[in-house]
Amino acid sequence: MSLGTTIAAPAGHEPAPDVRDGSTRPRRRGDRVAYLFLAPWFAGLLLLTTGPLLGSLYLSFTKFNLLQPPAWNGFGNYLKLFTDDPRYLQSLKVTFIYVALTVPLQLGFALAVAVMLNRPLRGMAWYRSIYYIPSLLGGSVAIAVIWGQLFDDDGVLNGFLAFFGVAGRSWISNPDTALYTLVLLNIWQFGSPMVIFLAGLKQIPQELYDAASVDGASAWRRFWSVTVPLLTPIIFFNVVLQIIQAFQAFTPAYVVSGGSGGPSDSTLFYTLYLYQQGFTNLNMGYASAMAWVLLLIIATFTLINFGLARRWVYYEDR
Repeated sequence: MSLGTTIAAPAGHEPAPDVRDGSTRPRRRGDRVAYLFLAPWFAGLLLLTTGPLLGSLYLSFTKFNLLQPPAWNGFGNYLKLFTDDPRYLQSLKVTFIYVALTVPLQLGFALAVAVMLNRPLRGMAWYRSIYYIPSLLGGSVAIAVIWGQLFDDDGVLNGFLAFFGVAGRSWISNPDTALYTLVLLNIWQFGSPMVIFLAGLKQIPQELYDAASVDGASAWRRFWSVTVPLLTPIIFFNVVLQIIQAFQAFTPAYVVSGGSGGPSDSTLFYTLYLYQQGFTNLNMGYASAMAWVLLLIIATFTLINFGLARRWVYYEDR
């Protein structure tokens, strides 16, 4: 057979298309259209997220009061945070206490309510909507104002206690109790983790509960041996999410304390003190350093959670 001989293709088979004939042009055209539609998102990521993020990193190493150009300060802001600012250390203490109390209490309450609502009862969708309403309203300024009036000297709580002859106190004005009123407010906003827990409970096969019942397991035993292990991925997700949100809490502390941080700085949340430094005292460089420290704190807790997850989170494919 000579080199110039052409071999005919078998009957019923088309010759393979030549990649040089432009057959990939429609796909490339489709890619360009996709990038065109994604361009606004990339522009927003660059201009509204990445740009300000890098700008705040630079400002954290400067002295900047919004009125004069930034002056390079090196690590001066970071050193001052931990060596020469007792209010900053107080804000750290208050925030860590708040996170340590609100996250487990809120998630425990949300899981209990989700288990209660995971029943085939008439009108259950209506009850689920009612229980979710606090999460829709809890972060608003109006609810924070009402919450402050609820625990004030002549608030509803003290009026209720007076009905039984118990003398109440100004729960918000007392440094021993002011923080716990905000903890209660955050626990009251349990709707979002409750909905996530409820979605996870719906995915647990009923056959596992039936098998446990046949083996004589009580309701409490079924909860700990079936529900909790299969729900650990959802618990892990909620823990990470709620820790991040708790560290970023701002509105309740600002409204209830009037932006001052409460009596003896008992409700001086980290974000509230950051706001005071940046927008009240115009120490934008110092506030930027605080923001980056908060980012590192949240990232550290997130990495710790992911590192510990392999020890207690159960996945069916593992």
